Amino acid sequence: MSGALARLAAQAEVLKLARVLGAPPERFAFLLDVPPDDIRALRHQATDVLFDSNLDALRRMAAASRLLPAAVLAVMTEKAFGPLLSARMAGLVDTARAVDIASRLSPGFLADVAAELDPRRAAGVIAGMPPASVTEVTRELQRREDWITLARFVDHVPEETALTGLAELHDAALLRVGFVLDDAGRAATVFERLPEHRYPRLVLAADEHDLWAMMFGLHLRLHEPVRLRFADAAASLEPAARARAAERGRDLGVLDDLGPLRAALLA
Repeated sequence: MSGALARLAAQAEVLKLARVLGAPPERFAFLLDVPPDDIRALRHQATDVLFDSNLDALRRMAAASRLLPAAVLAVMTEKAFGPLLSARMAGLVDTARAVDIASRLSPGFLADVAAELDPRRAAGVIAGMPPASVTEVTRELQRREDWITLARFVDHVPEETALTGLAELHDAALLRVGFVLDDAGRAATVFERLPEHRYPRLVLAADEHDLWAMMFGLHLRLHEPVRLRFADAAASLEPAARARAAERGRDLGVLDDLGPLRAALLA
């Protein structure tokens, strides 16, 4: 990975680290020259510290929750526990029971919980959510412009569920979510399965919303057939839009890494 590409990846990791620590990304700008894998490791360590505090008490609460009906727990979860405590307990409750409780919660509250969740600890719960619930939560998170939480869902729900959620996103939102996906393999797979008509819309959104940096960062994680689709889509842009994209690529130092997309932008 070139230095410029590593810096783009580090930018995505800094956004996610800032979210975990509840601070503005600008505070961590000094990390942009650190290898992105190291920033990710720091984020995971910080998450572990936050989630493992008071772990014994949380386990006792999770064990006691088995004595109550799911319907009662759903009311308690939303009215008494709140999103932060619910997120901390999500991975400690039996998966099937946690899904049952979650399916009874409002989309707004589920979005609140999702924002506090560590998906590594609750992957089974996320994967078990009904597609209709995922769609509702996706719409709410998009309304909030919470791209990082949306990316967590895409990373951890089954592929078909992820595609259902992504279909709800407008094109600029899809670029923002794709940029902060953790799993490069998942990014490649879900973007490969997008409908053909979305590729021209995505490159147009990159130009209209000044998201070329995110487009380039995402593009370089995709499989070659998908990169070719984006290149074909970019070739259909107006010359002025292609020139803006090429100039942005030069500024970022990644233009020469873009392969067929570079050729399309410079045509």
